[in-house]
Amino acid sequence: MEISKAELSSAAAATAGQALELRGAEILVKTLQAEGVKYIWGYPGGAVLHIYDAFYKQDTIQHVLVRHEQAAVHAADGYARATGDVGVALVTSGPGVTNAVTGIATAYMDSIPMVIITGQVPSHAIGLDAFQECDTVGITRPIVKHNFLVKDVRTLADVMKKAFHIARSGRPGPVVVDIPKDISFNKTAYHGYPDKVEMRSYNPVRKGHGGQIRKALQLLMTAKRPYIYTGGGVILGNATAELRQLVDMLGYPVTNTLMGLGAYPANDRKFLGMLGMHGTIEANNAMQNCDVLLAVGARFDDRVIGNPKHFAQNERKIIHIDIDPSSISKRVKVDIPIVGDVKDVLGELLAMIRESTAKPDAQALGAWWDTIEAWRKKDCLKYDRKNTEVIKPQHVVETLWNMTKDADAYITSDVGQHQMWAAQYYRFNEPRRWINSGGLGTMGVGIPYAMGIKLAKPQSEVYCITGEGSVQMCIQELSTCLQYNTPIKIVSLNNRYLGMVRQWQELDYEGRYSHSYMDALPNFVKLAEAYGHVGMLIEHPKDVEPALREARKLKDRTVFMDFRTDPTENVFPMVQAGKGITEMLLGSEDL
Repeated sequence: MEISKAELSSAAAATAGQALELRGAEILVKTLQAEGVKYIWGYPGGAVLHIYDAFYKQDTIQHVLVRHEQAAVHAADGYARATGDVGVALVTSGPGVTNAVTGIATAYMDSIPMVIITGQVPSHAIGLDAFQECDTVGITRPIVKHNFLVKDVRTLADVMKKAFHIARSGRPGPVVVDIPKDISFNKTAYHGYPDKVEMRSYNPVRKGHGGQIRKALQLLMTAKRPYIYTGGGVILGNATAELRQLVDMLGYPVTNTLMGLGAYPANDRKFLGMLGMHGTIEANNAMQNCDVLLAVGARFDDRVIGNPKHFAQNERKIIHIDIDPSSISKRVKVDIPIVGDVKDVLGELLAMIRESTAKPDAQALGAWWDTIEAWRKKDCLKYDRKNTEVIKPQHVVETLWNMTKDADAYITSDVGQHQMWAAQYYRFNEPRRWINSGGLGTMGVGIPYAMGIKLAKPQSEVYCITGEGSVQMCIQELSTCLQYNTPIKIVSLNNRYLGMVRQWQELDYEGRYSHSYMDALPNFVKLAEAYGHVGMLIEHPKDVEPALREARKLKDRTVFMDFRTDPTENVFPMVQAGKGITEMLLGSEDL
């Protein structure tokens, strides 16, 4: 359902020499068409019925009817993460908005470009406790990059232009546009979609300071134990090519955060694996023991560096590149801050390296790599691969990776143990292939994310790695998968526990498993079949690979694979709360 250039032009401009008299809802649709929006996920209600009527009269944007507003925002979010485009969702007022809040907060924490259109009660009823009224602007203010309440239909096109600009520029994020019902009904002259936007109070910096970049180069070239630490900003900023050139040119070790996986190929020896709470020995030890750290598009959050006091025990020089100045020196004081678009800054740094006669200290770098390789030999991701009695969850993920590593595949996950196993054992070589909730840690995102990606990438294989707890939070979207023909593959690592909660209760609460056991699970095979899909129950290690192969053959069907995995398995390595990143538990022998 591609929008033609003629249709885009028509949506952006009014009839030559003559303004069109349109309702607000019709103007809204034209602004979305002008922005090239292909899909919108939503759920109708009284406050948005004029908007839905306008959608009925057009055929360039496909509306996807979800079963819950939370899933509408998650699906648009997944689409945005996989494509880099702005995701768009539409919900009604009151409970429609409050149901969407979790999805909005999820996108905000991970800096995902989105525009969420919300219905509102008529302007004259705002503040009078009207039916299905809530203070959308007030409720969403802490979890959006910006929000608008449209008070005049004549400003609607300008507001939408600003909303998309804010969502995708600078540090990306969700923007809410709250439209009262009368605004969507009122008519006004439509003079066309603005071709540019001017906002005096919003001018994000793109170009980094040349002097700071030159200082960074000097520091990098004199490092004895250099390390490159990258986060989701590299992927959001489409800077993976520049990062790869930099690492290959310098020969320095590199790590990715959970949100940055795929920015540098996992199969390259210079990649030390993910770092942080469930990171590898080599990645965490290098972070703690390096003498020069280059941080790119990352924010030194608690799951990455652990206890800041422990992190600060070792002296190191830190260079920090980020588009958002508020992220720099927020948790860790840095020596060379560089505010700017990571793609532009890395491009300028690369140009300076090419022009420079300085070279890295080969002898010191060789000794540093020897140290790193000694850490790597400990093989901190080993597990019982020879077990023939019970399915190890790591084995399922490794088998899936071996099967799809050369395929055009996307992996979504929910949140918990299965998320960490997916991050550890599925080796991502390309960006935007790993779609998960990092900052907010939202259970239930896996299926909606996969739905959004499958619409955007219909020829790609899309897998949702989940658990029996998370998957039930948005399982009703299996109905949406059927209606809109998005054949995803669900890999449920079913250990009959809220696994990560159980693991913490085992380690920190002396095995008091308070409400972490799932006593009344559904028959997932029958449930999948009831939704019109294929269900599989896999209970033995020998059946893991055949089940995955069979699911892959069913290209046009959504398949729910219920893998009954070892309920006692824990995620290792693990850094407990309050500990430093090198104070890792490596297995049951450390308990």
